[in-house]
Amino acid sequence: MKPAPFTYHRARDVAGAISLLAELGEDAKYIAGGQSLVAMMNFRLARPAHLVDLTGLRGELAYLREEDGALRVGALTTHHEVERAPLGPGFAVLREAMEWVGHLPIRTRGTVGGSLAHGDATAEWCMLALLLGAEVVVQGAGGRRRVPAEELFLGFYSTTLAPEELIVEVVFPRPAPRAVLTEHAERRGDFATVAAAVDLDAHRVVLGGVGPAPLRVPEAEAVLAGGGTFAECAAAAAAAIDPPSDGNGSSAYRRVLTRTLLVRACEEAMTR
Repeated sequence: MKPAPFTYHRARDVAGAISLLAELGEDAKYIAGGQSLVAMMNFRLARPAHLVDLTGLRGELAYLREEDGALRVGALTTHHEVERAPLGPGFAVLREAMEWVGHLPIRTRGTVGGSLAHGDATAEWCMLALLLGAEVVVQGAGGRRRVPAEELFLGFYSTTLAPEELIVEVVFPRPAPRAVLTEHAERRGDFATVAAAVDLDAHRVVLGGVGPAPLRVPEAEAVLAGGGTFAECAAAAAAAIDPPSDGNGSSAYRRVLTRTLLVRACEEAMTR
C-alpha cells in the first residue's frame, strides 16, 4: 500500500511549525517518528494533504531531565532513548515499560510526544501518563498550556489538542518506585490485547485495551487504598469495565486478562 499524495514541509523551529500548520489548515499533520501515522497513511486510513516534519527540532525537544523530584521528557525523545536512559528507581517504570513498545526499529524512531498525540488506548506512554499523573505541555498559536493527562484523551485516537497544537514536553511530577506496567499480546511486539499498570504508593490502576481510551479504574484503586488484596483489586477492576469484543479476543477474555495482568503487576510492584 502507498499513501495518497501529500506535500512535504520541514519545520525549523517550534514557532514556525505551529504557524505553518495553522496556515495549512485541517488537512495538515505533524509527523515525528511516523511509526503510527505513516502506517495509517499507507492503508489510506489517514490522508493528510500536507506533512510538517518535526525531525529538525530534536535539538530542542529531545531530552530527559530530573529536576526537583520531577522528570521532564522532551516530546521528540524516542522510546529507545528512554529505554537506555540511566533513570533512578523512582522512574524505572518508564524505562522498563519500553520493552513492550513494538520492536527495536520502532522504538528507535517513535517518539514520546507522537505516541501521546496519537492517543492509542493501548499505547504505553498514554497509560504511563495517566498512571503517574503527568502534565503534557503543549504549544499553539496562543502560547503554551499544561494539560493534565486525565484531560488529554477523549476516545479512539482522539485528544483535546487543537489541530495546530504541538506537544513539546511531558512532565512526570513525582517518583513512582513501586509502579509496574505489563501487558499481553498474541505475538511479541503486537498491540496489546490488554495492558495493566499499577502504582502501589499512589493507589493508581490504569488499563489499556478495554475501552476507547486508556482509563483509570477508581473501583480497583479504592480496594488498594482500603488495604484489600491484589486479587480483590483485580476482581474489582474486571467487574468495573465493559471491554469490547474483536478479532483479538472477546469481552469475557479481556476481563480474564485484566484480572491476571493486574495481579501480576501488583505482585511485581510489591517486590520493588
